[in-house]
Amino acid sequence: MSKELTHKILITLGFLFAYRILSYVPVPGVNVDVIKHFFDSNSNNALGMVNMFSGNAIRRLSIISLGIMPYITASIIMELLAATFPNIGQMKKERDGMVKYMQIIRYATVVITLLQAIGVSMGLRSMGSGGESAIMIDMGTFVPVAAFSMLAGTMLLMWIGEQITQRGIGNGISLIIFAGIVSGIPAAISNTIKLINTGDLNFLSVIGMFLIILGTIAVIIYVELGERRVPISYSRKTMMDNQNKRVMNYIPIKVNLSGVIPPIFASAILMMPATLLRGSTNPILLAISDALTPGGYLFNILMFLGVIFFAFFYASIVFNAKDISENLKKQGGFIPGVRPGKATEDFINGVASRLTLGGAIYLGLIATLPFILIKAIGIPFYFGGVAVLIVVQVALDTMRKIEAQIYMNKYDTLGVTGI
Repeated sequence: MSKELTHKILITLGFLFAYRILSYVPVPGVNVDVIKHFFDSNSNNALGMVNMFSGNAIRRLSIISLGIMPYITASIIMELLAATFPNIGQMKKERDGMVKYMQIIRYATVVITLLQAIGVSMGLRSMGSGGESAIMIDMGTFVPVAAFSMLAGTMLLMWIGEQITQRGIGNGISLIIFAGIVSGIPAAISNTIKLINTGDLNFLSVIGMFLIILGTIAVIIYVELGERRVPISYSRKTMMDNQNKRVMNYIPIKVNLSGVIPPIFASAILMMPATLLRGSTNPILLAISDALTPGGYLFNILMFLGVIFFAFFYASIVFNAKDISENLKKQGGFIPGVRPGKATEDFINGVASRLTLGGAIYLGLIATLPFILIKAIGIPFYFGGVAVLIVVQVALDTMRKIEAQIYMNKYDTLGVTGI
């Protein structure tokens, strides 16, 4: 391993360590014990899922309780605007425009974070346990202090993510989410051992859960590495002009074009009403909230349909067959048996649509089936296919980038030695 690669890995680990330290810094003026008790009693519903993705930061109400989600939300909103308005899409493609584009995302992140932080701060007013309130200072002082504390935490996370991307290995934002999920694994193992020791959990059930997790990981790796390679031919002149360069003779189209965005979007939309309705005393609203609890049949049905919808929606944004067709034509390439131009665009769109259907069904099953199986064998909720999907995808992406860095260092060495 080269010195440069070691340096990048150490930088990445250092920033991730700083992220975990921040998750233990509470918002000023809160009673952490009350909030922990509240989340312990709601660990099997939507709040438990949100807390899992934050790496237990919400349970401690740390300054990074909102996590990196405001930044992701702002990025997705800008992606939608770029796909809708040509001017924004063109700005994203230009080098100077990309700087402005990223600046808009940062400003949007500030606005979204402040709105969410104020909402969380106001919601803590009604939270209490055993006669103790979750807020230990005056409400008029607490709201601005808490809002700006959480804003500072989210901005720090955004900065950490960008630093990892620029100076470390892998995508910083993805690695932050990865670290938050992985940090909960030791606690999950500890809880499982306690349940086995107390007799509340059968050892055979644990083996079944372990097999389900391994099966889920195997399916995710198999599908995520899968791609359809559309063959390309080049004119004789193009091949002569590029005889000293590597010209790709196929277009790789992934089976899962939309990544982990569809499950995240669908779960966020379903968890929002379930979380808000938990504080209601109306029996009808409470029944709706219980029906939308992660692991419930209604939740899984809506989750599956939501993932299918967002998979097609997001794939249509990130995959532009028209641009691929135009670039192919400019480079003197063509798909055998398909005319350049509109016919090539339609052909690529057709291939992508069929792959997206398979990828959407795969994402829907990954997001719901592990929940159903885990509940069927009586395991308490803390495992979900979405979490495993994120962990495996980020791990695969990081390994690819480490491998690419190793190969690049080898080529640099060969170039210097002249071998």
